[in-house]
Amino acid sequence: MRFIKWAFLITFWVLFGAFLHYTLPQYDVVRIVNTYEERQELNDWTRIFWSKPDDQSAQLINRDVQFIQGVRPSGRAIVYRNEDTGWSWPPYFKFDTANLYTDANDSISTRANPEWVAVTHYGWRNEFLSIFPNAVSIKPVAGPEDKPTNWFTIIFLVLLAAILWAIYVRWRRFRRARIEPMIESAEDSLYAAGDAIAERKGRFRRWLDSWKSK
Repeated sequence: MRFIKWAFLITFWVLFGAFLHYTLPQYDVVRIVNTYEERQELNDWTRIFWSKPDDQSAQLINRDVQFIQGVRPSGRAIVYRNEDTGWSWPPYFKFDTANLYTDANDSISTRANPEWVAVTHYGWRNEFLSIFPNAVSIKPVAGPEDKPTNWFTIIFLVLLAAILWAIYVRWRRFRRARIEPMIESAEDSLYAAGDAIAERKGRFRRWLDSWKSK
């Protein structure tokens, strides 16, 4: 039973952490090298990783998606999709895909004369599943080491931890004040009932033994 409990708790917190990591904003400092548009098939389970900015998009099996290609300071490539989120989840309320595509094209630079930008995005990049993070904004930075501090995520996680801790403390107080006394009372009643049953069995056995002796 203890193993099942810990397996459930670990699975829950891993999934919750993955959800936060996918949804919360992140910053990448990159050099944009190209932009392009490509038709994507949306007819398998990976559809959950594409945006649904309106009701109509939920019915489409394919659509044209804009992409932004970048290179990190380490030289590793990274590709972002550029999709509106609209009013759907996650709540970035992004409606400026065309403007962001223009900013990305305006920020294209070469290795010889690099222009570094900070790309705010959410989501993951997975080459095997063809999953791309969604770019939310692009801002110029002074250099490859000038990565903005992710204050929103820091403050959000601190507040979330404080809320979860407050809930945990209140739950423990409620359990000690209300639940544990009820459990102890029920256990005492069960023990008392067990003792009474054992006493009756003992009396019955002694009565039978008294007849055997005769």
